[in-house]
Amino acid sequence: MLNLFVKQMKANSIPESVIRTFSAYYKLLAKGERGLISRSEISPPSGTNLVDYNSLSSYRRQNILKNIVVIKLNGGLGTSMGLAAAKSLLPVKGNMNFLDIITRQVLAQRAGTGYEVILMFMNSYNTEADTLDYLTKYPDLAKQSLPISFVQNKFPRVRQDNLKPYENDDPVKMWNPPGHGDLYAALSASGLLDKLIDSGYRYAFVSNADNLGATIDTCIPSYMEENDIHFLMEVCDRTEMDKKGGHLAEDKHGQLLLREVAQCPPEELPEFQNVEYYRYFNTNNLWIDLKALQWNLIAGDGVMLLPLIINPKMVDGTPVYQLETAMGAAIGVFHGARALVVPRARFAPVKKNNDLLAIWSDLYELNDQYQVVLRRGINSIPTIDLDERYYGKIDVMLARFKEGVPSLVGCSSLKIEGDISFGEDVICEGNVSLSTPRPIHLKSRLLTGDIVFNP
Repeated sequence: MLNLFVKQMKANSIPESVIRTFSAYYKLLAKGERGLISRSEISPPSGTNLVDYNSLSSYRRQNILKNIVVIKLNGGLGTSMGLAAAKSLLPVKGNMNFLDIITRQVLAQRAGTGYEVILMFMNSYNTEADTLDYLTKYPDLAKQSLPISFVQNKFPRVRQDNLKPYENDDPVKMWNPPGHGDLYAALSASGLLDKLIDSGYRYAFVSNADNLGATIDTCIPSYMEENDIHFLMEVCDRTEMDKKGGHLAEDKHGQLLLREVAQCPPEELPEFQNVEYYRYFNTNNLWIDLKALQWNLIAGDGVMLLPLIINPKMVDGTPVYQLETAMGAAIGVFHGARALVVPRARFAPVKKNNDLLAIWSDLYELNDQYQVVLRRGINSIPTIDLDERYYGKIDVMLARFKEGVPSLVGCSSLKIEGDISFGEDVICEGNVSLSTPRPIHLKSRLLTGDIVFNP
């Protein structure tokens, strides 16, 4: 059966090391492996594996910038938010999108320090064209000595009923992105890993393109260099809002690892969601020693196997498996890896339009380094709950806030039910709940408490 997949991948010019990686995962699937990690194998991380971000300030030194490459994971489409193109094209602050902000941050850092910080995007086959087309507006970026993008690999989808290759008249539907754990194989197979090292780059700072809190802090790689740490993951304290996501743990040998919800046995879900027991989650901000990554890949003959995530999906009525991995799972591969406990400010992802409204508002501002930061005096973000019918897609969202975004600096929570659009000078204070059975347009008004608009 595996030969059918190998033939399919070779016909699509998939690199040999990627074919061997898929083959190893497929064999686990065929053996009945489900990628589960039981509580009997793990425990919460010990203090020796945790580093306090606030203790690193003395390590900060600017000249390490010449050894840093910034890699942004940019493979996602904004389909859940109503976008048919790369999610990084969503408007974020003023007339700027994610790509504008990311690019201007790096260009400002280069201009201010004189060091060529390399910026790369790991695109999927869905986002590569959109991204490169947009970035032509930044000709200075194209002058860097290494490419600005590389493309994530793809794995064949597997039928659930017979574990054969999934076939479809649309060839695109026969493949799935293999998760961001493909980062390591994609860097290696493209030759970029060797080129980075040969050009003097030692540390990669990797993060999701939609995490606006992920900015370069030179104290982190400087700390890694002085303490001989080859892999460092930024983690935050879990809250009740994070309980359904993955958590940090360690195995019986004290090696850190990640456990995603798909890897949790169903009967252990209550403990998995206990944020007091498993206290930390992965922000997907990773700092990687490129030479150590190269050594790991050489030892594995070009393959670095990560814990398998088997993702069941339905494609045109056919149940399939997608074989995926998470890049953070490499924390279990690098000997002596550590977790850096960082403030929530370094984790500001935009996953839904609720998050986008917070970024649009006066809760955040853009500083002179093109970093989106919380306004002075703001310590927490209000809970925002928008009616999916009227705010779930980006085009209708933009229409309802085209005249203005309400002030949220004094807001504790905001819930909107119904079709409400906003004009200028609307202020929300405290816990605000708005409900209407008919379209309403608000302007120049202080909103507080529960407000129900009558028919």
